[in-house]
Amino acid sequence: MRFSNFLVKKTGISFWTTVIVVAAWPTFGQQVPGDSSAVPGAVAKFVADSPMIDGQVVGDPAWSNIEPVTGFRQTTPDEGALASERTEVRIAYSEDTLFFGVILYDSDPSTIIVSDSRRDSPLSETDSFQIILDTYLDQQNGFVFGTNPSGLEYDGQVTNEGEGSGRFGGSYGGGGGRQQRGSGQGFNINWDGSWEVRTQITDVGWSAEFAIPFRTLRYPRDESQTWGVNFQRNIRRRNERAFWAPLPRQYSLYRLSMAGRLTELVVPPQQNLKIVPYVLGDATNLAAVKGSTPILGDIGIDAKYSVTPSLTLDVTYNTDFAQVEVDDQQINLDRFNLFFPEKRSFFLENSGLFGVGNSGTTELFFSRSIGIGPKGVAIPIRGGARLSGQVGGNVNVGLLSMQTEEVSGVAPSNNFTVARVRKDLANRSNLGVIFVNRQASGDLAGSNDYNRTFGIDGRWGIGQNATINGFIARTQTPGKVGNDHAYTLRYGYTSQEWWHDYNYSEVGENFNPEAGFLRRSGFRNFNSRTQYNFRLGPNAPLSLHELRPHVSVYSYWDFNGFQESARAHIDNHWEFKNGTEIHSGINLTNEGVKAAFNIMPDVIIPVGRYKHRELQLVLMTNQGAALSGQVYSWIGGAFGGDRVTIRPSIRYRMGEAFNTEVSLSRNAYNLPGGKFVTNLIIARTSYSFTPRVFIQSLIQYNEKAKLWSSNFRFGVLGQANTGLFLVYNDTHGLDGLIPAATGRSLTLKYSHMFDIFR
Repeated sequence: MRFSNFLVKKTGISFWTTVIVVAAWPTFGQQVPGDSSAVPGAVAKFVADSPMIDGQVVGDPAWSNIEPVTGFRQTTPDEGALASERTEVRIAYSEDTLFFGVILYDSDPSTIIVSDSRRDSPLSETDSFQIILDTYLDQQNGFVFGTNPSGLEYDGQVTNEGEGSGRFGGSYGGGGGRQQRGSGQGFNINWDGSWEVRTQITDVGWSAEFAIPFRTLRYPRDESQTWGVNFQRNIRRRNERAFWAPLPRQYSLYRLSMAGRLTELVVPPQQNLKIVPYVLGDATNLAAVKGSTPILGDIGIDAKYSVTPSLTLDVTYNTDFAQVEVDDQQINLDRFNLFFPEKRSFFLENSGLFGVGNSGTTELFFSRSIGIGPKGVAIPIRGGARLSGQVGGNVNVGLLSMQTEEVSGVAPSNNFTVARVRKDLANRSNLGVIFVNRQASGDLAGSNDYNRTFGIDGRWGIGQNATINGFIARTQTPGKVGNDHAYTLRYGYTSQEWWHDYNYSEVGENFNPEAGFLRRSGFRNFNSRTQYNFRLGPNAPLSLHELRPHVSVYSYWDFNGFQESARAHIDNHWEFKNGTEIHSGINLTNEGVKAAFNIMPDVIIPVGRYKHRELQLVLMTNQGAALSGQVYSWIGGAFGGDRVTIRPSIRYRMGEAFNTEVSLSRNAYNLPGGKFVTNLIIARTSYSFTPRVFIQSLIQYNEKAKLWSSNFRFGVLGQANTGLFLVYNDTHGLDGLIPAATGRSLTLKYSHMFDIFR
């Protein structure tokens, strides 16, 4: 009771805090894991002659004597019911490759929905099939491979069953972009493995064949192994999602503790040495250097070596990321840092292992800090190495060391070192430690130019539905002594009906993870969310499928008890059977400004306390349709005045090849200090000649920054996102404001993977 009264006093939102902390507190361990005898099993059969990977399962002799696994069951729309269409999965393996042959029957193949063929495009709004492999059988970590009828290649890594380090992440800018979250978020879609998939649409549905080399995976040393496995099928026109190993509706494919078993798998000793050299040519015309277009060339190399089947050494020299897609621009209308996700390929494998903290808000290590100097200036990366994987007994280890170059007048050379150990325990639990060090060197470095972070984190699974997790950390920075700590304690509970999430955090004023990310500092914070899910029956009015009323509260206050930010959000989500959603909510906000700041160059927000109400409305049409749209809107008060924020986006696709999306983020403020309007327009278009040959464009107009930019990429992909890339960037200032870094560049890059032991 004392703790509840303390939170009520600090947040200043007594009614909703009482609702969340007292009235809706769930009982621990209401649902326990099922009996292991109920876990479905599949057998992998050895084949001397490998299947021909062409998408045609029927008629291939390699599949003819393999018994398929079937019996998929729905989580939506009819939880627990058999899938409306039959799915057959056959599993085989050779000396070096794991194969899956899948037949996805469909009573009306003409209605199959195919939304995209670009690598790693979302599989939720298309007919699709996914595989998850828990190669260590630790029931927490795994590899995901998926496709749709166009042969899209979709892969990623799962950490902590996809739960990551918390549900209260950072803010990801408007404009309809698909920015990925930080590395600690539990699912790393940016990981790209070396594998192959082919599909065919037939007169009975569609089929897919997967060939996943064992060298792409990580697994124990044992010759005979049992892995966790599950399969997911989406039938988009029915908004149907079905799994082979049945799951309650609150869980996704990442719920590895409820996966089935893949047995009789004899895995060869792994020899894995992959070398990826690149060559690059670059022509740049900077706006600040008139009449000069230097043409430069460069070379570099990456290498991957399996020290053991479960431990991998990655080495890079003269690292370059020219092929990486540019960031979506964001508009900052508060006084806190913006978060931009990591997209560079070298940092993505096993990145979830290094993710400690609250994703997007307080990350102890964030690889994007490497190679970025003051004011966003790019710092060349000389090279580095990463050793990561398991060393036995479900002990995960990671060691990363990267060296950046000195840039005169900007930054000294720096070495970034990260050491990470995490022990996975029973029932989704784990315990880990992390150490992060940045050490400057060279002529520009001072004697005390370093920064260190120490952290301990853990998770405790309670029954099948509840978890308690958190971390505690401190930093060492010369000149910053005392109050250099941070910690978080979070309780989460998820069942078919209820979702509870409670989180308390504290970050000291001198907590300074320079090789991490910190959205704001010097605060105490309480977050909470309570939600109830009403799953409606087949005869529900208006074709309603589910209602999700919920209440969430957050509050930030400084160490003197001053409330800096608070919000109570009361909402209901209306989901219809075709996937259309309407969200109708209200927000009660409270902002305390201790130091005046410029929200715009000529508009000042003075010191004061600002309490407001606002209406929040969201409309999302059926995203599986060829033409779809979304509108997010906030209408109410802000900083003593009024604001209207609207973020509409519209998307059109023509088959699986052509996709285009245009989005707007518009903010209209009428404040005591002045009026202003900001507009951020983002238009992205892609055309895929094949799943591995594409052209993409991204055009952005940022009114506040007075910038417009365009990015065009042509790619011919090889294995693991290598290949040929032609990239054109053009950035210009408006109204006479031309930053020195803007201009045009044309880059041609080619990289190729040499698989030495293939």
